[in-house]
Amino acid sequence: MAGAISGITGSIHSALFCKENRLYHWQELAFKSGGSFGRISSSGHRLKLNCSSSARNLERLLSYSKWAPGHTWFGEGLDGRQGHRPGRMIENLCTLASGADSGELSSDESQEEGVVVLVIGGGGREHALCYALQRSSSCDAVFCAPGNAGIADSGDATCISDLDILNSSAVISFCQKWGVGLVVVGPESPLVAGLVNDLVEAGIPAFGPSSKAAALEGSKEFMKKLCDKYAIPTAKYQTFTDASDARKYIQQEGAPIVVKADGLAAGKGVVVAKTLEEAYDAVDTMLVKKSFGGAGSRIIVEEFLEGEEVSFFAIVDGENSLPLASAQDHKRVGDGDTGPNTGGMGAYSPAPLLTKELESVVMKSIILPTVKGMDAEGCKFVGVLYAGLIIDSKSGLPKLLEYNVRFGDPECQVLMVRLESDLVQILLAACKGQLNGVTLNWSEESALVVVLASKGYPGNYTKGTIIKNLQDAEIAAPKVKIFHAGTALDLHGNKVAVGGRVLGVTAMGSDIAEAQERAYQAVDAINWPEGFCRRDIGWRAISRFPIAR
Repeated sequence: MAGAISGITGSIHSALFCKENRLYHWQELAFKSGGSFGRISSSGHRLKLNCSSSARNLERLLSYSKWAPGHTWFGEGLDGRQGHRPGRMIENLCTLASGADSGELSSDESQEEGVVVLVIGGGGREHALCYALQRSSSCDAVFCAPGNAGIADSGDATCISDLDILNSSAVISFCQKWGVGLVVVGPESPLVAGLVNDLVEAGIPAFGPSSKAAALEGSKEFMKKLCDKYAIPTAKYQTFTDASDARKYIQQEGAPIVVKADGLAAGKGVVVAKTLEEAYDAVDTMLVKKSFGGAGSRIIVEEFLEGEEVSFFAIVDGENSLPLASAQDHKRVGDGDTGPNTGGMGAYSPAPLLTKELESVVMKSIILPTVKGMDAEGCKFVGVLYAGLIIDSKSGLPKLLEYNVRFGDPECQVLMVRLESDLVQILLAACKGQLNGVTLNWSEESALVVVLASKGYPGNYTKGTIIKNLQDAEIAAPKVKIFHAGTALDLHGNKVAVGGRVLGVTAMGSDIAEAQERAYQAVDAINWPEGFCRRDIGWRAISRFPIAR
């Protein structure tokens, strides 16, 4: 390895930095170059350089931070405000001289080499995954493709914006070049397209289902037929490709009733129709106007179930399943759960509705039959099963509304800030079929996320509006973390909104009420006139267990 990177000698040091109950991971790469001494300080990247990985990891750091031998670069440092995340002030000015004597990086040779992780996606869910992965003690570094400006600026991952995540060959080549030991696929599209199949075939551990298993989300008809065959409780339904047949069935069943596009529709393919006219309009939108393209060429019409919805997540290794902490989201765009459905306007964890007794019922009647059924059907499931459930108001028992085959968004945000276990090791165990006996540790505190969206969402909205005061917002209250879902930088370096759901302002507290209070303190510190949010995230949990403050 000597001389693999010319002119650099040094070692890596890491430390935990804690202020105002906020914990940061800091690392300093100390080096000598051309007789001068300097240091690289960074947060979020666990680049533990050892005798076998030093050269490769430093090369990665230099390449993707746009640092190179012979160039001047600036370190990152604390901006001086207590408890603030790393800012942009200059801490050290150093020059890496390409003509210095050949050297070798050294460190504790007994330290095991960590895992380099690639997260696929660029939304709030992926930011939360990067945040949890880089906190894992067994993680060397985290890449995110394509990522977004907020993820890159936070230091939670190195973003690779030009990697085509729908091109399996390009992803495999990147993984092989940079020694990636785990790929975590966030969004559904690459899963359905078969990215995990190709990665596994290339010998690269990938967390997520195969394209065949991803049909649990990719086709609601597939999911419903699986429920029928393996006696998994769900709503009564019929499938249609003809609009007139669907209207006749709707007239027969009456309203309220639910109309769903069979395929992937970015969280917008479900209409809960309160009247027959709304249901007919939904049928026409999907089957006649073809507003969802091929995803709406087949529809599911199902009975409307009365009850409270809750999200249930389990990590699955093909045979064994491990439940995650409970979470509950808010789908409707308006306060009081009014207006059209969205991808999610906020969430909290834990969900008081989902008791330990109810969790046991969900595992026994829904999750385990699904895992066994998928195996029996020849499409063994590895990844996250995200069950959208309703607790039936008549029976008090859970019924399955739908499956997603990845971490939910925004539920992932509240789960990842509460997770205390090593996420890298958990996901690798799932990839290897070794979840049996694995346990998870969670913070006793509660977490709540408020989604800030562009005005007009889930309809048309304006892109490119400037968002200010994000750094101030993260210190407006204790234990706040802002996850970026749809941000970019404009030509002047301003953070701008480029999506519908843009930010996930997340906070932890001793209970849901305290987490809610802190999250909205942070929300109110953000200057973004073109954005909006719901003001009642967590209201169900707080009304169930009211606390005087």
